[in-house]
Amino acid sequence: MKNITKNILLLTTILVLIYNNSKAQGCSDAGLCTVSNFKPTTTDSLKSYKSELVIGSFWGKADHSIKSYGSLIEFSHQLSNQMGFNIKISSITQSGNGLKKFGLSDLFLNANYKTSASSKLTIGVKIPFSSANKMVDGYALPMDYQSSLGTIDVLAGFAFRANLFQFVIAAQQPITQNNNHFLAVNTPNAQLRSFQSTNKFQRSGDLLFRASYPLAVNARFTVTPSILPIYHLKNDSYTDEMNLKKEINGSKGLTLNSNLYLDYKMDGKSSVQLSLAMPLVVRDARPDGLTRKLVANFQYSIKF
Repeated sequence: MKNITKNILLLTTILVLIYNNSKAQGCSDAGLCTVSNFKPTTTDSLKSYKSELVIGSFWGKADHSIKSYGSLIEFSHQLSNQMGFNIKISSITQSGNGLKKFGLSDLFLNANYKTSASSKLTIGVKIPFSSANKMVDGYALPMDYQSSLGTIDVLAGFAFRANLFQFVIAAQQPITQNNNHFLAVNTPNAQLRSFQSTNKFQRSGDLLFRASYPLAVNARFTVTPSILPIYHLKNDSYTDEMNLKKEINGSKGLTLNSNLYLDYKMDGKSSVQLSLAMPLVVRDARPDGLTRKLVANFQYSIKF
């Protein structure tokens, strides 16, 4: 117990030091990170129950002095010992630079299949609630103020355990693109002219790998450190004011995030979770508006 406590304190201290001293930005997650089947688990959450309801909220510190906060509701149901499905809806508010925007984000529909006692396959789709072209006074806003990427994405991943270690390999690929028309050169808002133009934005897909290791403090409380590399497959692109398509150099590549999950079981049916995420390695350009220096999530779940 003493060794576990020391390890938890050391890990927490390291994460705090990284946050306080990092000028980099990261945590560019298009949705894969928060899919339930791709997150670390302390137990088989639906082993004794068929259904689970999750209500959560989140807060993030983004680029350009923008703060984001929002909420989610999620329902999971096990159809059989091997098959189940998951539905999630989220919303977000972004504020900063004299602007404040709220909107529903995305609908996630996922199906999972237990391939063995220690592995699970998940496939799904992300459906946006907006085309990512919110405007102010007739002028398009950058992706940083959009409530969704505005793309329909397909998702697929494989999660498995090896002793206490948990691993996830997953991919997310847009099959449509959004309707954003932001051109920095055309905006009348001087504060927005430093933002990346995303007119006719073309976003590439992502590959994700997660490694986690749950540490049980006692029967109710578990701490799970996790490392999360996300690789953006190609440079994104936009169309400039001369109607020329341009690649956004540096948008391809690796974002490496550190995560810490704190889980507390209130009883046999309900639990709460606090999670923190911050970047260690980042891409040079993150034009999709998903950049976060720190993300904190809190959720309550109940099984029935």
